[in-house]
Amino acid sequence: MSELDVTLLRPFWGLSLFFLCAVGWWVISRTGGFGAWDRVTDPQLMKAMAAIGRIEGGSFPLTPAALLLTSGIVAIALTGPAIERRDAQTYRNLDGVLFLVDVSDSVVDDSRWPQMLSMGRFGISALGSRPGSIIVFAGDAYVATDMTTDHRQLGQTFSLINGETVPDKGSRPERALALAFQRMEETGILAGDVVIFTDGDGLSSLSLQQVASLASRGARVSLVSLLSPTARTQMHAGVGGGAVFTLDQTDDLALWLADDAATRLERADYPVLFWHDLGRYLLIFALLPLLLLFWRERA
Repeated sequence: MSELDVTLLRPFWGLSLFFLCAVGWWVISRTGGFGAWDRVTDPQLMKAMAAIGRIEGGSFPLTPAALLLTSGIVAIALTGPAIERRDAQTYRNLDGVLFLVDVSDSVVDDSRWPQMLSMGRFGISALGSRPGSIIVFAGDAYVATDMTTDHRQLGQTFSLINGETVPDKGSRPERALALAFQRMEETGILAGDVVIFTDGDGLSSLSLQQVASLASRGARVSLVSLLSPTARTQMHAGVGGGAVFTLDQTDDLALWLADDAATRLERADYPVLFWHDLGRYLLIFALLPLLLLFWRERA
């Protein structure tokens, strides 16, 4: 987004401009000319009297025009014209993505494991300006990479994950989800994504509770399923407000993760973190038409 791009934070206020235009047309049309005389008097007579100086031309409705102009500027200010803050990139950390990768034996020994890794790397490449982090789990969970916007390094780390990455045997996704919640708390993520790469083994009521906790603080929890989606995976995605992706839905995962950070935070009532509202400065210009109210014609 260029520095000159402008957006409206409260565009519905723009509807009031149509009302003001209608009022302005009505006021000016009613007060123009010589008041009501030019409607009941012969036009030629009016011109003749004006030519000999018996009457003066109708005055411009200065006061109504000044008030209408002031109201118009205020209405534009209320629409919230805004430009992106220079420090908006800093706030993008509030919308990160955590990849939770199951490296238990049932997953890494599957013939589709390389396909799952490829799908993860493709998802990382779709993050745009969003930071990402990797958590690996089997019998326990560990942080493989901290939150970073270096997607190239993140993708390389993802490629190196194998069955020896986690020494603890088993499959405990609830521990990975708990660690993801902890990382979101520590990094201050407000509207992030959590994506679990799993075959569904180990999903239980414990992991479902962790998913609910993540969803309660604004995260979407989705799953990339090594196998066909099951009732358990669908239930976890439903509670987490996310989706279930199979290994043939790489593009769908990329579109899901490409969701713009500013848009996500706006839905979470944090648009001011990204936009600098210029409406308050327009209110200064609204004072200028009011100066016309102090205009006094010479006697």
